Parts: sequence; C-alpha cells; structure tokens
Amino acid sequence: MFCEAARRKGYSVVAAAIKKESSPRINKLADKVYWLNLPEFKRLVEIFQAEGVRKIVMAGQISPVRLFSKEVRQSQDLQQILASLKNKKADTLFGVIAQKLEQAGLEVLSSATFMEEFLPKKGTLTQAEPDAALWEDVHFGFELAKAVGALDIGQTVAVKDKAIVAVEALEGTDNLIRRAGKIARAGMTVVKVAKPSQDMRFDIPVIGLKTIQTLIKAGAKCLAIEADKTLFIDRPAAAKLADKKGLAIVSL
Repeated sequence: MFCEAARRKGYSVVAAAIKKESSPRINKLADKVYWLNLPEFKRLVEIFQAEGVRKIVMAGQISPVRLFSKEVRQSQDLQQILASLKNKKADTLFGVIAQKLEQAGLEVLSSATFMEEFLPKKGTLTQAEPDAALWEDVHFGFELAKAVGALDIGQTVAVKDKAIVAVEALEGTDNLIRRAGKIARAGMTVVKVAKPSQDMRFDIPVIGLKTIQTLIKAGAKCLAIEADKTLFIDRPAAAKLADKKGLAIVSL
C-alpha cells in the first residue's frame, strides 16, 4: 500500500525487505528490492546511501517474537544492540534503530506518510452500531488500553461486561483476540489504541481484513480503534464482512 501510494505521488521506492516478514508482492511494487535477513541490519545504511536515498519509512512489521530466535542470538551485531538497551520494549528497540539510521544521515518519516486516507476519523465505521452496554465496554477498554500503552506493554485489550479479559503483549493482536475468545466465549469488545506518546515513525496501530476475520471467529461483538492514529487496511472488504456478521467497528 505504501509503495502504491508513493509511486502515485511520483516517488521511486527502494525497499529493504526482511525475509520471512515482507510479502513477495513487494518485488512488483517497489522500483528496487533488496532482500535481507534480520541480522543484516548494517546493510540498510549501505544500501540506502548507495541508492541515494535520504528519506525512509518503516512499513509493515517484524514480529517481536523473533527477538528470541536463533538468528538473533547468533548475530553479534544484533546482540550488541540488544545488550545496550535499558529494556526491550517496542519503543526502546525501534527508537534505537531509528536513531542509528538518523545518525547515518537518513530521515525516518512517519509510518503514515502517504497513507492518510487509511487513517479513519471519529465515528462508526459499520452499519452495526454498538448498544449501550457495548459502548460502556468501549470506553472502559479505551482507558485501559491507553494505560497499557503508556507502559509500552501492548496496544490492545479485550473486555466484556467491564471486566478485563486479556491484555496484549508480545503475541500480537490476532493471538490476543484468539486467547480472549477462548476466555470470554462470545460478546467481547476489543479496543486497539496508539500509545499516549505514540512515535508515528514506528509501531503505529494497524487493523485489516484478517483482524476482522479473527474477531468474528472469536465471537467478538465490537472493535474500537483510535481515530487518526490507526491504519485500517482493506477497509471496504473488512466493513462489509463485519456488517454481514454483526460486528460493530467504531473509531474514537
């Protein structure tokens, strides 16, 4: 999506794609693609400098679980970076990566660059409207999610009848939803927000069709996101499916 938006605006795109994370579709969408293993972090600067790149965007994701992978444990460069961190929270980790890139003369732009049309404004995004009880859970969950985000634990919580069902950590949103579905059975509300001091250069909230499919399978009744700070991918298809299954989606 970023590549398509950037090229529509007349920019050429050089992509550093991470193996096992980036979609192969990037090969057709970017003007030039370098496929890298996770430990090849140092090559980013070499590649961008050789290509004359000065502005970069972090798009997509790298699963936090890979922090504990064999490839990371065996990479001296990555181990040095990790050892220098005061903790391994997302903001700390991505912040150090951004700092190292900027020290090399690269400007790290907001992850929402060229993607403003995918950031929903406040309102109900489906035909289905939450009832009074669901709205109470939405507001209850929103405050909780902001508190969890302030601690940089995660960005998502699941609640039901103003009880905390599950809190996101390293497992990611989809796994949180599956876990919460097993606990709550049905009728839960999932709330995903930006951190109170969200650095828009990385780790901004993202939902999409897969999120909606996972919510429906888990028996959720409502999804709430933060307006202007959450990327909604495949929104028309996701909203159509949500309406079909009676899932309300709201943006606060």
